[in-house]
Amino acid sequence: MAIPVIAVFDVGKTNKKVFFFDEQYKIVLERSVRFEETVDEDGDPCEDINLLASWVKERLRELASLKEFDLKAVNFSAYGASFVHIDENGDPVTPLYNYLKSYPEELKKQFYGQYGGELKMSTETASPVLGSLNSGMQLYRLKHEKPELFKKIEYSLHLPQYLSYLITRKAYSDITSIGCHTGLWDFSKKDYHRWVKEEGIIEKLAPLYPSDAALEVRAEGKKYFTGVGLHDSSAAFIPFITSFQKPFVLLSTGTWCVSLNAFNSSPLTEEELKNDCLCYISFRENFVKASRLFAGNEHEQQSKRIASHFNVATGFYNRMLYNSEIAARLKAESDIVEPARHSGDLITSGFENRDLSLFTSKEEAYHQLIMDLLKMQTKSTKLVLNGTSVRRIFVDGGFSRNPVYMNLLAAALPEMEVFAASVAQATSIGAALALHNHWNSNPLPSSIIDLKYYSASELTI
Repeated sequence: MAIPVIAVFDVGKTNKKVFFFDEQYKIVLERSVRFEETVDEDGDPCEDINLLASWVKERLRELASLKEFDLKAVNFSAYGASFVHIDENGDPVTPLYNYLKSYPEELKKQFYGQYGGELKMSTETASPVLGSLNSGMQLYRLKHEKPELFKKIEYSLHLPQYLSYLITRKAYSDITSIGCHTGLWDFSKKDYHRWVKEEGIIEKLAPLYPSDAALEVRAEGKKYFTGVGLHDSSAAFIPFITSFQKPFVLLSTGTWCVSLNAFNSSPLTEEELKNDCLCYISFRENFVKASRLFAGNEHEQQSKRIASHFNVATGFYNRMLYNSEIAARLKAESDIVEPARHSGDLITSGFENRDLSLFTSKEEAYHQLIMDLLKMQTKSTKLVLNGTSVRRIFVDGGFSRNPVYMNLLAAALPEMEVFAASVAQATSIGAALALHNHWNSNPLPSSIIDLKYYSASELTI
């Protein structure tokens, strides 16, 4: 008998994956691919949107034909801040511009000068000033730099919604993409910001469609439901928000370490905006206050420096255990370093300025690195904790598997219950869970997330 499944396309900057999940949300099939980037008209690297579109359609055609599976639904998650601009025939009229593409300074000054300044706009749209990472600014740029091309656009779809459009041929916007540091959404008015209407941008945005709703599609002799796609950070939050009723903060760790609090609806303050805070909108249209830290990147660079100094493999820390004696000694010595500021206002812990010859072992140096990182991380996380009664923190991603990090985090936040949380393919499962009621008659499973509790020792940092 064929296994009922949902297919989820999970499109990252590097890896493109598709998963089949059964009714218990276990992975029963997986395909993945990597594509070489192409370049836009300025020679800047960007996603090859035609190659990606062909892969999605070919994989769905292939997977839908497999006799051992009964395809019930399809959904999509993809990285944000990326628009696909389509004409009246549904064909892209521009490259898929990279969200790291530099933004013209004069155009930025013109925009913020016209609409009340950076602080006012950032506060109203819950979006720090991030250039092309504010995807609304990409549309503003097209309108002012390439007006004839702008006129050809029927709809500008964020990438997850474009992937859905490839299957449904229906153009919709989704609040998790619109509400993610785009500069498009006025969080106090719960509507598009006035600049979007005054600039005529609103005409290029497809109607909003609920994140947990689905469209019926008939293809390849089959009928299934298709979602309109989700922004990947919002999708990764869904397994947690559907599994736990008690308030919590999710610390999602990777290159960026992002603290997410769906139980903090207070408006962003000037201090929070200056410290890289922003707001997301969840698939249930709730505000999620978030703070970001580039800690994973610093960890990668500085652990390489430690490895080189002590002449060990770069992954030396993967099997390292937490040593409370080392931590207590380092704390007692209280050798504080000042954070270092880099180009683009990027702040690091200052560990780079430490003399590694003062450490007796790689273990000691590495414990100090984590302690330095956590001084910054606790400040970042507390920005979204302030004014709330949240007392639980779940850590997922790479650092959740690091006992040195987890024990020192628990010590640094003794008032919190700290858990390492393990979710296999959280982003894809989140996109699947959003459509649960459309394809799965079983209750939501209770075993999606594995938790490990870390108690605070007497050591505090």
